[in-house]
Amino acid sequence: MSHSVTPEPGFRSLPLSAPSARQAPSAITGIVSVLLHAAALAAVLVVPLLTDDRLPDQAGEVQAFFASPIELAPPPPPPPPSAAPTVARAPEPVSAGGFVAPVEVPTEIVPEAGLDLALGGGFAGGVEGGVPGGVVGGIVGGLPEAPPPPPVEPVRVGLEVKEPRKLKDVAPVYPSIAAASRIEGAVILECVIDPRGRVADVKVLRGLPLLDEAATEAVRQWVYTPTLINGVPTSVIMTVTVTFRLNPGR
Repeated sequence: MSHSVTPEPGFRSLPLSAPSARQAPSAITGIVSVLLHAAALAAVLVVPLLTDDRLPDQAGEVQAFFASPIELAPPPPPPPPSAAPTVARAPEPVSAGGFVAPVEVPTEIVPEAGLDLALGGGFAGGVEGGVPGGVVGGIVGGLPEAPPPPPVEPVRVGLEVKEPRKLKDVAPVYPSIAAASRIEGAVILECVIDPRGRVADVKVLRGLPLLDEAATEAVRQWVYTPTLINGVPTSVIMTVTVTFRLNPGR
């Protein structure tokens, strides 16, 4: 048994039309329209430039860029400072019997009466505050006394200054406690001799605790001859030695 197949309609069976033949006039028309519009626009822009022969003024253009500065008037000077207002002060009340300032300034000074300070018995050329019987042209209180000469520093005994000679010698008292302890030895002292030859000061340089005081008391009683330097009595410093022995003869 045979079946017949009817072919389906496809693109090949559809009738074909020729669009190019109908679209050709529309494309040509668009191109022509664009050209006409361009020509009209060019005529509008170019024709006025060709017909107008006037050129812009160059001086005006330069003046537009280089404008002259505007001159400003200087500011006015500041006003002077106002003076402080003076306030009139009322005169102060003056108590009765007090000092009253004069209204007008006197031209000369008149000495007041009742203030005579002259002393009876004065002399011409005297000085105020002098005493009766004073010297004419003298100084109030008399001449000032001359200041005492500066103290001369003690001079140490040495090559240039000889040791003064002892006039009075006092032996030291041996302390009983030192004698009981059998303590012997020498005490070295530094003493200052005043201009009269007296021992003014004593200082222990080297000694023993139980013998120092006895040696100092003995040296303070010594007397020397005054030391003269250029004919002037002068204090001197010298060193003395006091020896303590239980048996002086040995």
